[in-house]
Amino acid sequence: MERDIMQDLVRWKSKKKRKPLLLRGARQVGKTWIIKKFAETEYEESVYLVCDRQNAELNAIFNGTLEPERIIRLLEIVTEQKIIPGRTLLIIDEIQEIPRALESLKYFCESAPEYDIIAAGSLMGIALHEGSSFPVGKVDQLFLYPMSYEEFLDACGQEPLREFLEKKDQDSIKIFSEKYRELLRTYYLVGGMPEAVSAWADDHDFQEVREIQTGLLDFYDNDFSKHAPADQIVRIRAVWNSLLKQLSKENRKFIYGMVRSGSRARDYEYAINWLEDYGIIHIVHSVSKPGLPLKAYAEQDAFKIYVLDVGLMCAMGDLNPSVVLRGSEIFTEFKGALTEQYVCQQLFPLFRKSLYYWSSPASSGEVDFVLQHQNAVYPIEVKAEENLKAKSLRFFCEKYSLQGIRTSMSDYREQDWMINVPLYEIRDFFCR
Repeated sequence: MERDIMQDLVRWKSKKKRKPLLLRGARQVGKTWIIKKFAETEYEESVYLVCDRQNAELNAIFNGTLEPERIIRLLEIVTEQKIIPGRTLLIIDEIQEIPRALESLKYFCESAPEYDIIAAGSLMGIALHEGSSFPVGKVDQLFLYPMSYEEFLDACGQEPLREFLEKKDQDSIKIFSEKYRELLRTYYLVGGMPEAVSAWADDHDFQEVREIQTGLLDFYDNDFSKHAPADQIVRIRAVWNSLLKQLSKENRKFIYGMVRSGSRARDYEYAINWLEDYGIIHIVHSVSKPGLPLKAYAEQDAFKIYVLDVGLMCAMGDLNPSVVLRGSEIFTEFKGALTEQYVCQQLFPLFRKSLYYWSSPASSGEVDFVLQHQNAVYPIEVKAEENLKAKSLRFFCEKYSLQGIRTSMSDYREQDWMINVPLYEIRDFFCR
């Protein structure tokens, strides 16, 4: 399956002042596959290293002096391959397992920039580990996320539908609006984890997809035990297991007391940071007002936490496919949470730390997302279906003289104070 990040990798290779590249992302989002595909298409040869905990030779190499020529010479002996600048791509996978390997990228940047190096990993709280050193300013970074709705369309053989979205061909999009909605509800269930998408594209079997998703959730849970500090495992699991409940309430602000009664920020701060470094949560902070830059008005103590993938969220809630595809009265409230999760998943790769939300001090109104784009601030209201009431959004837009975005299942249309953007078009609306 094709991934959009391939274009970013090609641009990285062509940079004149290229640094070692660190590709970050959660486990199982396709980092290894995309790097190997990139090496296959763009380089004559590649050397692949995986820094698992049992790799005594790699541990010994990187635990010595970090002089690049020494490391290259020893790696050539271990792999029995030559590493030639401009010809060989050196791939260091799961680099978080050997913090000194991550630190070595600084020395390659400074002393041996001629080597083409891509490292991959989630970092799993490595920035919090005592004695570790992140090569700040010495690496280029890219982030790989689950497949977007547009990539999902490609994988399902719906390239023309994606092309209409990218060209913002509203007439064609409107003609096929029901098809877009049908595929979007399917995407809610399948999500964007590559293995699940591949299984759906091949067999269209929701049961097979759910088994893959359940296996991924078990895999993540096992990783908590393997990689997190022993005294934090219980707290990490507690935060992770509380997220469905946190997102299911009307006000989706993260509440520590919902993790455990009476708990405070200091009890779970490390656990939240670890999960973010591991890559399976997205943190969206509140802003006090929509000023530029939004970061100046961020409130660090008020935030929402979303999970990595909407399909995994369905699996966490054990949602039956028929409920998501056809709806149910008892599903009405959670449908809003699922839709908000989807919108976050579409926008977070584009804006990352520039994606926020707003809530009134009296908790009488909330704007689901507020983002900074092309020197403007856009407030976004998320609607699960075609309910077009947007009182909080209108109040916010009038108060701060902003143009609002409402995203719903309704067709695209512009009003004097607001633009209605279909949910299936929200990412491409900002890709301009």
